[in-house]
Amino acid sequence: MSDIAPNPNDPPVASVTVVYQGPVAPHWDVRSDFGDKAVVDDFYRRLNARLMLVPPHDPQFRRNRERVIRDAERENILLAWDPPELAESYSPR
Repeated sequence: MSDIAPNPNDPPVASVTVVYQGPVAPHWDVRSDFGDKAVVDDFYRRLNARLMLVPPHDPQFRRNRERVIRDAERENILLAWDPPELAESYSPR
């Protein structure tokens, strides 16, 4: 992890989609479209530590989701959520 903010003109180093797999743990999977495997694996480890046992309806999810988003921004990783509603907020159905 780097303490230097990425230059907004630099191309992303990786693209990652965080996929909600359902109510039974593990809840999350990470899929990468491009990028160095080591960068994606390191990001996955940090994401997994924050979200492993936290489903979207858990109050802790919002805080941890924000940490994951900041981590992706800091590492210059394109981040997407599946379903996309998880990127904004979650309301149980």
